[in-house]
Amino acid sequence: MTASQPPTIAEELRGAGLRVTAARVALLETVRNGDHLGVEALTSGVRDRIGQVSLQAVYEGLHALTTAGLVRRIEPPGSPALFEGRVGDNHHHIVCRSCGVVADVDCAIGEAPCLTASNDHGFVIDEAEVIYWGVCLNCSTAS
Repeated sequence: MTASQPPTIAEELRGAGLRVTAARVALLETVRNGDHLGVEALTSGVRDRIGQVSLQAVYEGLHALTTAGLVRRIEPPGSPALFEGRVGDNHHHIVCRSCGVVADVDCAIGEAPCLTASNDHGFVIDEAEVIYWGVCLNCSTAS
């Protein structure tokens, strides 16, 4: 008996109904190997993997991967969009007010939505997005 192999990135793309391209494979690899990366860092990572790629191709790839649920987009207020490969769970983020570093924070409750609105206005709420703000250890010890 052998353990099943995880799907390849190409298989994941096909399974999500996406066409497999070198740029999409490199983009998904870059997102998953990074930590809350912006578009510029992702573009640089894709170029390191496959050579030239347009910024437009990166934006289009991120849109496709996000829509397919393979990548998560987060937008802390005052910050450009960031992308991460941790999807399918109910986690939140903490952002340093000083340097802007972002870290994952597991939800204390676990399942979504982890908060109950005081007035749901008739909505069926299925998700709550929480961003914690503070000062990271590096910044707090530097000051």
